[in-house]
Amino acid sequence: MAMENLVVTPPPHLKSKEQTALAMRDVLIALAPITIAALVAFTYNALFNIAVCVGSAMFFEWAVRKARKKKVTLSDGSAAVTGLLLALLLPAKIHWLNMIIASFVAVVIVKELMGGLGRNIFNPALFGFVFILIGSGFLASWTGHLGFLPGGFDGVQAATPLAYIKHGLEGPHPSYAALLFANYGGAISEVGCFWILLGGAYLIYRKVINWVIPVSILLTVFILGYIVGSDGLYQILAGGVMLGAFFMATDWVTSPMYRWGQAVFGLIIGICVVLIRVYGAPAGAVAYSILIGNAFVPLLDKVFKPKRFGEVVAA
Repeated sequence: MAMENLVVTPPPHLKSKEQTALAMRDVLIALAPITIAALVAFTYNALFNIAVCVGSAMFFEWAVRKARKKKVTLSDGSAAVTGLLLALLLPAKIHWLNMIIASFVAVVIVKELMGGLGRNIFNPALFGFVFILIGSGFLASWTGHLGFLPGGFDGVQAATPLAYIKHGLEGPHPSYAALLFANYGGAISEVGCFWILLGGAYLIYRKVINWVIPVSILLTVFILGYIVGSDGLYQILAGGVMLGAFFMATDWVTSPMYRWGQAVFGLIIGICVVLIRVYGAPAGAVAYSILIGNAFVPLLDKVFKPKRFGEVVAA
C-alpha cells in the first residue's frame, strides 16, 4: 500500500459559521438576565446606552468590511455581542460620543484591523472601554459634561463599591446582598452579580465556555483578597469581576486553548485584579487585568501545549 502524505494541523478541525452564530446567540441569551436587570434599574439610560453601543458596533463592522471589500458578517452576531458587552461595562450616564468612539476602537481597530474575527489578540469590548477610560480627560473636552440624558432613574451620589475596596470598608457601604441583587453604583452590569452568575451557568451548561477560567479567576481574587488584608468575598462581588470572569476572559479567541494554560491565565488575571485594586486605581482593574492576560495567551499556549500522540524526542 502506498504511503500518503499527511498534513498535521492544530485543532479545531471543524469550522462553521453556523457554529459561531450559535455561540453568539447563546452569549446573548446568557446576557439577558443582567441586561434586563440593568434596564429595570436604570430605565431609558441603559436602553439608550445599549442601543448606541450595539448599533454603532454593527454599523462599524458593516462599514469596515465594505470598505475592505470583504463579505459582511453581521449575521454571525459577534458585533452585537461586542456592542452589548461594551454597553454593560459603562455607567448609566455617559455621553453618546464616548460610546461611539469605544465601539469604533473595539470593532474597527481591535477586531477587524487586527486580523478579523478569530484572529484578534485582545478582547475588543474591553479594549474599547479602556481606550475611553484612559482618554477620558481629552474626550471630556469634546463631550462636555458626562451625561447625555437627564434623569431616568432615582439614585444618590455616593462612592462606588470599588472605592470602598480601595479605602477600606469602614462606614456604610453596599452589603453582600446589594451586590448580588440591587447595587446601583458603577457600570450598569454591576446592578447584581446574581444575574451574571445565571448567565455564566447557562454558558457552562451549553458548553460555550468551561469552568476553568472563571473558577481560577474567582478563587484567586477571593484568596489573594484576604491575603492582602481586603475582604475576598467583597472583591469578587464588587465591580466587574463576575462579568469579566464569565463573559470576557472566556472569549475563545483571546484565551488559552489548553486546560493548564487556562488555569494559569485565570491566576494571572486574578492577581492583577487584586493588586491593581488595592495598590493602584480601582477603576478599570478587571479590564486592565484581562487585557494583560490576553497578552500572555500565545506564551501560555506554547508552554502548556500537550505532547502529540506518538511524539518522541529526536535522538
